Amino acid sequence: MVRPYAVKGRKKKRKLEEASASDAAPPAEEAEELPPPEVGSGEEKSSEEDEAAAGKEEQAAADGLPILPRTVDGKRQPGAIFVLERACLEVGKVGKTMQILNSDDHANYLRKQNRNPADYRPDIIHQALLAIFDSPLTKAGRLQAVYVRTEKGVLFEIKPHVRMPRTFKRFCGLMSQLLQKLSITAVGKREKLLNVVKNPVTRYLPVGARKIGLSFSAEKSVNLFDYVAKSSDDEPLVFVVGAMAHGKIDKEYTDDYIQICNYPLSAACCLNRICSALEQKWNIR
Repeated sequence: MVRPYAVKGRKKKRKLEEASASDAAPPAEEAEELPPPEVGSGEEKSSEEDEAAAGKEEQAAADGLPILPRTVDGKRQPGAIFVLERACLEVGKVGKTMQILNSDDHANYLRKQNRNPADYRPDIIHQALLAIFDSPLTKAGRLQAVYVRTEKGVLFEIKPHVRMPRTFKRFCGLMSQLLQKLSITAVGKREKLLNVVKNPVTRYLPVGARKIGLSFSAEKSVNLFDYVAKSSDDEPLVFVVGAMAHGKIDKEYTDDYIQICNYPLSAACCLNRICSALEQKWNIR
């Protein structure tokens, strides 16, 4: 009697499987004798946890306003305070959203309301703040505070360790949020980095501070580097600069009203000169 072909095929397949299993047995024993070190697995887990934490921090920083690392110094060093007057930051309802009005994007909207679009220049205060916060003076920890007063009389304070938005669009979004909610807090903290405060600004200035107003129309012309070098470190310096397209600042609360150039300067250029003079005085490089 002849065996069926299927039975003969099953026996042959079974023999091949047994032979392959016997050949693969020694590598299995070797793998059991040499397990992977536990230290490496711990490092991989820790690296994965660190990457996950870093990803969470990046996501949190993108959602809120980041802050700069603060300089730690045991000695109390003299610093500077800046007051930016007449900043053009006005919120208007354009369509269904509240936006900071500017002459480029809302010219037709402003003309319909019989307003001059040339007066709406929030880019001036943006450039002025970048000039302050990007300076070595601020990075050395010598900036004490920045106060900004708008054309409408709204006064708000900016902490010295704030990282300002680089793009104009993000800056306008931040200012719109500030003027509506009256404060901006740090990422993951309750500290108020930008806060609307009550007028006048003199109530927040240190006692005995020297308030210096700068304007092209001032009668007293000085060399700024010599003027700053002669000032005393025991006397806090407060610089009042205009952040508007045209006009001059209010000099009622200033102790000195000076002109630093024979030509009219933008707010950013004027602040760059002030920061450079202070950096030279305090040997900041």
